[in-house]
Amino acid sequence: MEGDKGYCGIGENGSSSDGRPPNPLSGTACRQCFSIDNNNNHVPLSCKKTLVRHKSLVKTRTSDLSVEPELGVGNHDTAFLPVVRSGACADIGFRPSMEDVYICIDNFVRDYGLNSIADGPNAFYGVFDGHGGRHAADFTCYHLPKFIVEDVNFPREIERVVASAFLQTDTAFAEACSLDAALTSGTTALAALVIGRSLVVANAGDCRAVLCRRGKAIEMSRDHKPVCIKERKRIEASGGHVFDGYLNGLLSVARAIGDWHMEGMKDKDGGPLSAEPELMTTQLTEEDEFLIIGCDGMWDVFRSQNAVDFARRRLQEHNDPVMCSKDLVNEALKRKSGDNLAVVVVCFNSEPPPNLVAPRSRVQRSFSAEGLRELQSFLDSLAN
Repeated sequence: MEGDKGYCGIGENGSSSDGRPPNPLSGTACRQCFSIDNNNNHVPLSCKKTLVRHKSLVKTRTSDLSVEPELGVGNHDTAFLPVVRSGACADIGFRPSMEDVYICIDNFVRDYGLNSIADGPNAFYGVFDGHGGRHAADFTCYHLPKFIVEDVNFPREIERVVASAFLQTDTAFAEACSLDAALTSGTTALAALVIGRSLVVANAGDCRAVLCRRGKAIEMSRDHKPVCIKERKRIEASGGHVFDGYLNGLLSVARAIGDWHMEGMKDKDGGPLSAEPELMTTQLTEEDEFLIIGCDGMWDVFRSQNAVDFARRRLQEHNDPVMCSKDLVNEALKRKSGDNLAVVVVCFNSEPPPNLVAPRSRVQRSFSAEGLRELQSFLDSLAN
């Protein structure tokens, strides 16, 4: 594995020991990361060969993408540029093996040798929840950002490029599986890109991204469960079925990368299990404070607003996204999450979230004529 890239796993992201926020412009601001083994040890990811893009997936029609309407942001200063700081944490939890992986790259330009692509930040974050093993999660963590930044249309056609990269990663993993029958696994995938003021979130599976906008939780992804009406219709139209909440009675997610070994899930013409992501974009403003992305182990015990409230309080205390991600994981463990845990927190300001004070309502009070007479009578009695 090359040594000048930011990779998957856990790192300190330039966090200072004296409680000050990390310097987003420091040399350590983009962390070199590692994966987690079953004993919570940090293990570098490796990939012995670089796989070439599948020609049929180099171009994806924008009209075919599932892109949610851009979130409205109101009238704000268009000169705002986020200051990106990130932190991440993962834990095996109560599972016998660790299958969650994450990646934090605070600076695409430096880490991948690109020319300047936009004013402000150019960052990539992702969480990957493996099932049936961790090969697919590790593979996706390594290859997905490479497919994105190596596309000649990045970042001009960001939605098409990201969607194409998901499909390319899926096809590349299929090629790897054909060479090694032991790669019998799959993974959900959620990627978040910050390019200048734009936040782009792509999701395939049940990981989730939640944006904190002045204390309010804004969900930037949709959980792809087989029981969801939209997913059920797509599954049945693709020849699959939903039984007891599971896709074809086997998988608890409706979209994933990998799982090529599972009969009836995928083939070259498609199938009920899709690797195509749904995308949601928004333009960041000064009201956008931070983003939480996490695998479903966290969302099993946190509602979106609950997670934002918890993280906001922690960031007000120490203003450190690394510590905040650890706080979220530790709280999820206290709440008895039964799954692996992987959480990434991305702050968009150098200052901690401000205190929000609700304005007091101005209530006009008046006395009735009878009340005034009684008050006057009481005052007269005091005078006597």
